[in-house]
Amino acid sequence: MISADRNVEITKWHEEYGVAISKYIYRMLRDYHQAEDLTQETFIKAFRYFESFEEKSNPKTWLYSIAHNVTIDYLRKRRPLPQIEDEIMNTIDTRLLPEEIVERNESVHILYNALENMKPSYREVIVTRRINECSIKETSEKLTWSEGKVKSTLHRAMPVLMKELQESGYSYEQSV
Repeated sequence: MISADRNVEITKWHEEYGVAISKYIYRMLRDYHQAEDLTQETFIKAFRYFESFEEKSNPKTWLYSIAHNVTIDYLRKRRPLPQIEDEIMNTIDTRLLPEEIVERNESVHILYNALENMKPSYREVIVTRRINECSIKETSEKLTWSEGKVKSTLHRAMPVLMKELQESGYSYEQSV
């Protein structure tokens, strides 16, 4: 395609998928302004590498994989996995007693530390599948892995996470 066609196509994709991409990035970062910046970076990369897009695949899937990679690159430059704490902290029930909130906060920190000690692929699949509650198909698309790799990596990652949690003094009866 020539450059004018590329502009039209990327503009169309931005109108169609821009909000969804931004929400996806926001869920990972919990930072609206950074999500907006990374959304723009996603579409700039899509424009720059437009020729590498194979039209036999869905543009939304391709854009999500770019967004995922842009976000992961950003997170690697920052403190690893800051979104985990925010994601879990936002699920705290305001009806909890203060002691229960303190206990929940301790659990969040234990989980955060355990995830930080894991291989990046294990962290990514746990965050995407379990914490962000994506389906196997969505996780596969976001991580640009096959569904089989998502299942097998998650299957291997969960016992490692449980072991890390146990070593940190977290018991299975506690809930995060």
